[in-house]
Amino acid sequence: MLSSPQGLSTNWWNYWHFQHHVKPNIYPKDPDIDIGPLFVIGDSQPVKYGKKKIKYIDYKKQHLYFYMFGLPLLMPVYFNGQSMQVMYLQRYWEDIAWVSRFYIRYFITFGPFYGIFGTMVLIYLVKFLESPWIAYVTQMSHIPTKMSREENKDWLSTQVLATCNAEQSFFNDWLTGHLNFQIEHHLFPTMPCHNYHKVAPLVRSLCAKHGLQYVNKPLLKAFGDTGRALKKSAALWMDAYYTHPET
Repeated sequence: MLSSPQGLSTNWWNYWHFQHHVKPNIYPKDPDIDIGPLFVIGDSQPVKYGKKKIKYIDYKKQHLYFYMFGLPLLMPVYFNGQSMQVMYLQRYWEDIAWVSRFYIRYFITFGPFYGIFGTMVLIYLVKFLESPWIAYVTQMSHIPTKMSREENKDWLSTQVLATCNAEQSFFNDWLTGHLNFQIEHHLFPTMPCHNYHKVAPLVRSLCAKHGLQYVNKPLLKAFGDTGRALKKSAALWMDAYYTHPET
């Protein structure tokens, strides 16, 4: 159970993650891209926000906010806040029990050494350190790719167009937990991740056969493309915000 080792709601995570896998990068069905108050992403959402004069933050600097706040706060603030809100509103009692067990175990183990406040600091320090890794590994494969409304494409096209890979190497595989094979992860979500490299050549040839672009980048370029995509979306928002009269 994810809630036990991470202190998150299993029901919340399953709903969130299953929705993302079924309709990746599709508005409004993918909750991963429903982050309008925080960031504007893709090509259409920034224009929509710009035309409507929506400005929750200064989106022209959102790529900087992503590095300063998005990376370190994704796990300890955003994910934990979403999880706790859903558990409370939906009355997920079993999840509440498991999450409570997570914190109780922490306090029993570390409380005698660090006290209540020190143990809370430890819990969120671990999440704070983990957060940039989770954010980078997951978002480098989606934010720079196509985002659209429902186009009713076939399964293969839906998954491949909304994902991209980072090149294989011993280090890349280890660092990302094999999620550098994000295309294969989306096409075969129940496959053990260490087998992704075995099916990758078959997926690549299938994409070539059907004229689908199979994107495979160097890891550092994939990391950088995340910020560049946010900067591009910010430019679209600025253009729409300042060139369209308020309605």
